[in-house]
Amino acid sequence: MADEDIGGRIRTERSGAAGVVVIDNPSRHNAVSKAMWLALPAAIAELAGDPAVRAIVLRGAGDGAFVSGADISEFAEVRRNAENSRAYEAANEAAFAAIRAAPKPTIAMIRRFCIGGGMGLAAACDIRIAARDAVFAVPAARLGLAYPPEAVADFVRLIGAARTKDLIFTARRVDAAEAAAIGFVDRLVEPADLETATADYVAAVAANAPLTQAAIKAAVAAIVALPGTADWTAAHTAAERCFDSADYAEGRAAFLAKRAPVFSGD
Repeated sequence: MADEDIGGRIRTERSGAAGVVVIDNPSRHNAVSKAMWLALPAAIAELAGDPAVRAIVLRGAGDGAFVSGADISEFAEVRRNAENSRAYEAANEAAFAAIRAAPKPTIAMIRRFCIGGGMGLAAACDIRIAARDAVFAVPAARLGLAYPPEAVADFVRLIGAARTKDLIFTARRVDAAEAAAIGFVDRLVEPADLETATADYVAAVAANAPLTQAAIKAAVAAIVALPGTADWTAAHTAAERCFDSADYAEGRAAFLAKRAPVFSGD
């Protein structure tokens, strides 16, 4: 496994077919500073551009929290007022957008705290796998700040408008069982099984055709897009690439030969 510093305390690692973005700030339960928000798009782009990476996993460093939220200790400086907050909000939105737009499947591996901006990062991913000890909350209303509208849209797409309002109106904590019941978490596992379950999921993704996965991401993005923003051209182009690909020929040949296909993404 190789790892590489991207900036701040965002690191990338590679483990088999997985490219891993590590949110590394353990002294603050992996809270995300402005520098870390700014570093996230480059980390995603690096892993998305690596042909050996078939899925991108977001995780907190070590065995601690996924993300305990934004680093509130710097808010007096970076989110002092509306004008001062614009650059910070832009960094937030760019990080969420980079995850959302990644051409490869993105998976949030969640343990313990998934709070505030951590929920936003998880919601921007395609899939969320969580340990049963995970706790979720959006405490924006306790701080008097606004949550980024694009991230709110991710919540609404996942859990609906009323549940999104409930989470943010009350700022209450939700356990992993409720997060799964309302549709925020896709797979719920025992804490000791989280890394294995995530690795198994990546292996299942890696066994299948990358162009098909990219095409379904483009199609779903168009379907759930805000009014006037759907990119149906990208969705149809991605679908057509599948039919002209070597992977499609390989899939047909493997099916006829009754063997497992070996896909390359070409």
